[in-house]
Amino acid sequence: MLRAGVLGAGHLGKIHLRLLNQSEKYHLVGFYDADEENAKRVSDEFGYTYFSNIEDLIDAVDMVDIVTPTLSHYDCAKQAIAKGKHIFIEKPITNTVEEAEHIRILLAEHNLRGQVGHVERFNPAFTAVKDKIENPMFIETHRLAEFNPRGTDVPVVLDLMIHDIDIILSVVNSKVKQVSASGVSVISDTPDIANARIEFENGCVANLTASRISLKNMRKTRFFQKDAYISVDFLEKKCEVVKMKDAPEQPGDFDMILQNAEGVKKQIYFDNPEISNNNAILDELETFAHAIETNTKPIVTLHDGTEALRVASMIIEQF
Repeated sequence: MLRAGVLGAGHLGKIHLRLLNQSEKYHLVGFYDADEENAKRVSDEFGYTYFSNIEDLIDAVDMVDIVTPTLSHYDCAKQAIAKGKHIFIEKPITNTVEEAEHIRILLAEHNLRGQVGHVERFNPAFTAVKDKIENPMFIETHRLAEFNPRGTDVPVVLDLMIHDIDIILSVVNSKVKQVSASGVSVISDTPDIANARIEFENGCVANLTASRISLKNMRKTRFFQKDAYISVDFLEKKCEVVKMKDAPEQPGDFDMILQNAEGVKKQIYFDNPEISNNNAILDELETFAHAIETNTKPIVTLHDGTEALRVASMIIEQF
């Protein structure tokens, strides 16, 4: 079992602590949190070992799980890498693209593994259909959340939209050509609502909307490609795949047939895969353990995390 230590015991950090503690891939050594009062409270309530010194925790583990505020990701990662430790780092990878690039260089120099916590890659609704997403040419995403003061220290692009940016970059096999965006600050100092349009060199267009002052929660993405429409509901963990194929010469009574102006007939059929019930955060942590054990590439690499941050930064620059 890999010895794991967690940096940060906030809302998400406590979830990571619980899952690492129950994982069969890791032995949870303990955690460090800069807020000593919160750290003692977490330690007393759950029984996790609290390290009062970050260096001592890093020394005691094989893998460092960085779940601190984004501004401290860079320093935490540097300390862990300098001591030869693998790193799992929550999204966004760092505060700036330059910091992310430097971490990637350091990790490669030390021959270590790193993974970024873009958890939606492990959402069962997405994993059920990702192999069916082939060369999408239009993508539309809506990620809306009710207001929560936690996370408002960064623009909604880094708080929410970056999830969808990563998903889009993982399925579009083309470079970003152009980005246009607009954002509005309503209750925070940074934009709370944002819309972005990403154009790729292969002609694919993605339209993204994110809001953290919505009246309801929504996390939906729709992929349009030749002869197929794929919908993923990340919140409800549901998906829908609608495909088209050449219509049979003798359609059945219940076959759905469309005919265009040229007289070409297509049959519509549904190809909805079974969705497995999983814990996406546990999955991302355990697949990272597998990558370390087998010396293979993690599912969400530091390169992936850097590119998602790069596009997010391009969007924020438009505001």
